[in-house]
Amino acid sequence: MTRRDRVMAALNFEPVDRIPRDLGGMPSTGISCFAYPRLRAALGLPPRPPKVYDTGQMLALPDVDVLDALDCDVVTICPPVTNAVETPELWHPFDFGGRLDALVLRPDDFSVAEDGTVLQPGAASRMPPDAFVFDQDHAGQLFSLDAETPRPDLEAVQAQLAGEAERLEQNFEDLVRLFERARASTDRAIMVFGLGLGMGIGEFTGVALFPLLCMEDPDFVRRLHRMITDAALRRLERLLPRIRDCVDVFVVTADDWGTQHGPIASPDIYRGLFAPYHREVNDLIHALAPKTKTFLHSCGAVESLIDDFIDARFDVLNPVQWTAGNSSPEAWKNRAGTRLALWGGGVNSQETLPWGTPDAVADEARRVSAVLSRGGGYVFAAIHNILAEVPPENIIALYRALD
Repeated sequence: MTRRDRVMAALNFEPVDRIPRDLGGMPSTGISCFAYPRLRAALGLPPRPPKVYDTGQMLALPDVDVLDALDCDVVTICPPVTNAVETPELWHPFDFGGRLDALVLRPDDFSVAEDGTVLQPGAASRMPPDAFVFDQDHAGQLFSLDAETPRPDLEAVQAQLAGEAERLEQNFEDLVRLFERARASTDRAIMVFGLGLGMGIGEFTGVALFPLLCMEDPDFVRRLHRMITDAALRRLERLLPRIRDCVDVFVVTADDWGTQHGPIASPDIYRGLFAPYHREVNDLIHALAPKTKTFLHSCGAVESLIDDFIDARFDVLNPVQWTAGNSSPEAWKNRAGTRLALWGGGVNSQETLPWGTPDAVADEARRVSAVLSRGGGYVFAAIHNILAEVPPENIIALYRALD
């Protein structure tokens, strides 16, 4: 099987020669740029500065030689970023205050304070010298029960959507060529991130406040979501006819509906204010690109929402955080069955991967993947990103456990 054939067969619940694997297909199956150089060294690969394509989570774009060494089957396109082909013109040196020899898209987005704190003024975020990711005051989501529940400015949202549509049109042919180059250059499955729905339970005013707005003024939320969905449908109608043969997995939305213990909001809120719009987008993608699989990222204890995600016509759910909500891999697999493919869940990323031995990591990966791959419908990755503290030996053990 080619790598693409392997991924697509798995997602279609067909027999595969082995479980397909992903590292960095999207910004929740990736690896910290601080862990990445150690991994390259441990794999015996020559040093290369990590391409830091997500400068909030500080994620490295995996190079093809790393994907080869770990036998991974997926590449990403997060326009204009991709690891399917080389794009040296995009990348510029930046050392994050002397901490990391790296490449970034826009060095001017950063400044460094006297104490070594790296600042992203445009995002109002900072990374202190002893941190590995950027953060904001109150996580950027100040919460007060004494104030009126804030709401997005619909005119500002509409202006932002119009600007995105204009930029898409200006760069349209270059974007199509990027997809065509990627398809021609690799036999790996191509996952697309960043062209779907920009809406979520914590997307606008934060995970503490937007659920309140959903309860207080659902009609306002419907107007907001209608606006965003219409823009997405127009974008897909314009783009998919040109790139559908170059896209295998389309990330429709990355929307975290779960905490460590249960869903963030009522299932009724998902069914009434989110699922109808998800269904519209999924239906259009399936109509315009029948071979493409639609993908939902939702962290946390969302096993109880799997039936709703299926009703919204998603094909794939990630990251399979079976460690949350007193659940198990068996419970996730039993509920998903052959109706919804699972992507991730290969190891407990909060405990076993950073703190366990390589043998413990490998044992858990083998046990969990055997459950989640039963009957097909599974792509292997960790539960969320591989963090800066994870030893390279554990990362190698994670992927080679499936050999």
